[in-house]
Amino acid sequence: MNLLDHYFPQLTDQQRRQFAQLETEFRNWNERLNLIARSDVDNLAERHILHSLGIARVVAFAPGSSVLDVGTGGGLPGLPLAILFPEVKFHLVDSIGKKIKAVQDMAETLHLTNVTAEQIRAEQLSAKYDYIVSRAVARLATFHTWIAHRYKPRAEAASNSGLYYLKGGDLTEEIAESGLQAQVTDLSDFFVEDFFETKKVVVVPV
Repeated sequence: MNLLDHYFPQLTDQQRRQFAQLETEFRNWNERLNLIARSDVDNLAERHILHSLGIARVVAFAPGSSVLDVGTGGGLPGLPLAILFPEVKFHLVDSIGKKIKAVQDMAETLHLTNVTAEQIRAEQLSAKYDYIVSRAVARLATFHTWIAHRYKPRAEAASNSGLYYLKGGDLTEEIAESGLQAQVTDLSDFFVEDFFETKKVVVVPV
């Protein structure tokens, strides 16, 4: 886990243990469920855990706030972010029950009391959140229709409330198509590994 120490030197000993344990548990579950491509397991720390934490280079979630992770799959980006922000509540959702079972098991094993996970589509939720995160589940225009009504009212929400969406490639056309006021941050500004050359965080404020 030296990669995480390098980019996040402020991690506590407990967080370091949790990240190491997350990698172990994720690998174990991946043997059974294919949460990520088996060929990519050796890149788990860089391409999945560190990539998830790219969101933390763009936003510091307010203590006591709530984050919805849509289409979490095997718990990405929600689980790494929940380790990094223990004072923030995370709700991880996915339409595939087996993956949610894996996420619930990993959260329990890691003693992440700030994580809940549910098999449900984002459009079916009734709760409201300060922040929404996701890793490229759909084009921005489509995705935004699923989550547009999931935010807390402005008066109650955190000041930097909004969508923090991990995407790759040239997003000019996709953002124009969505009609949204989006800000794009290049993760290559923070991480030197080749993988991050085309990776971005798209921010759509509420």
